[in-house]
Formats: sequence, C-alpha cells, structure tokens
Amino acid sequence: MCILKPYIFSRYPEIIFGFSTRFSKNNRAPYQFNLSFSVGDDKKIVEKNRAEFFNKIGLSENSISFQKQIHSDIIKVVECCGDCGESDALITSKRSLGLAVTIADCTPIFIYDKKNKVIAGVHAGWRGTVENILGKTLNRLNNVFHSKPENLIVYIGPSISQNNYEVGAEVAEKFDPKYLIKHDKKFLLDVSGVNYNTLLDYGVPIVQIQKSVLCTYEFSELLHSYRRDGNLSGRSLGIIAIKD
Repeated sequence: MCILKPYIFSRYPEIIFGFSTRFSKNNRAPYQFNLSFSVGDDKKIVEKNRAEFFNKIGLSENSISFQKQIHSDIIKVVECCGDCGESDALITSKRSLGLAVTIADCTPIFIYDKKNKVIAGVHAGWRGTVENILGKTLNRLNNVFHSKPENLIVYIGPSISQNNYEVGAEVAEKFDPKYLIKHDKKFLLDVSGVNYNTLLDYGVPIVQIQKSVLCTYEFSELLHSYRRDGNLSGRSLGIIAIKD
C-alpha cells in the first residue's frame, strides 16, 4: 500500500496523517483500492480496504468522523466518530479523532493549529471555493478556538491541476481572471491556486503551507480522478488526527 504523508506535518509527532492512493496489492479493476461506499464498489471490499488503510495510519473505523460532501460552505465542529451528515469542512480539538476528506479531483486542505491543538479537514471543489469554504473555515477556527494564522500548519493535497480542469464560461465568470487560462471556447481553472492564495491572504506564513504538485488526473497509477474515469472512478481518503 502506498500512503502519502506530507513533510509539513512530519515535524509534529502528535499529528496522524494519511492520504490513500490507488496503489495496493489489493488493487481490483476498475476501482483500484477505493475507499468510498458511494461509487458502486462492493461494500465488503471497501470495508476491507478501509480497515487496511486505517490500521496502517494507526486509527480505526470507530475513531474517524466522516462527512457527506455536497460542495457547500457548511462547516461542522465535531466530537464524535461516524457519519456527521452533510458538510464540506470538519473541525475538532478532540484527541484521537480523525477527520476524513474524500478526494477524486477537488482540492483537499488539512489544517493544524499547533498552539491550540485543533485540526480541520476541508473539501473545496469549484462550488465550495466560490462559497469560500476555506476562508469560512479559517474564520470558524479563529472564532471558536482562537486559532491565529501564524500558528496554522496547512497541507493542500493532490487535486486536478489547472492544465486538466476545463470549465465553461458560466463557471469561469465566478473567478478572478488570474486563475483562468483561455482554452478554445472554454477555460482552464486553478482551484488549488485560489485556495492557496486564500491562505496567504489570511496571513498564514508561506513556509507553513505545503501545496502538493500531484495532479489527480495525470497520475493515473497513483490517484483517483472523476474527471478522468467518470463513474468508474474510486475515491481516496485524506485523514488527519491528533494523537491522545
């Protein structure tokens, strides 16, 4: 099994983090080590894949909060595991509770407040980015936990790159032109770049942000991509937790 672990969290031994990939001895076409129950994969196989992944990063199914991601600006502060309902960002200060973000092209963002020991997991597709899901999560962290930008450590995980994310004019018009490249009659959109600049504008030091260069669309052997594989795409999970 290949699990991605960003260097930005490696200096904080209290942080548990893992980002699943397609690469595993249990690979099975077409879903390839899928961790989602919602894509048509066999439930027993997904359960087996999840158990293997969770065990590898030191957690279990009963220590993780999951959300039904709906491309919104809904943020939830959670203290228990299991299904937390509809949202696109989870926050917790509870130890040994993992926050899960499901990924297959959209931008995943994982935040650690090193001073107040709080974590967040954010799912930012283009709709959530238009709704400023990340900025609102940063504000919630500040309002509820007094998290200041200088104390935040952030990982922006793999997502679809601008070169491979074509959108129509109806989507492009919602974004600043600096995040767009004209492509025939359509546009190439940099969703990850928008969220990266949201962090910088908020005041998070650039040296405390790691932005993955992996494109979910291009790295077909490693990462799931809905834009590339459509209904045959599996899903990865990114999970962050604070050790007890």
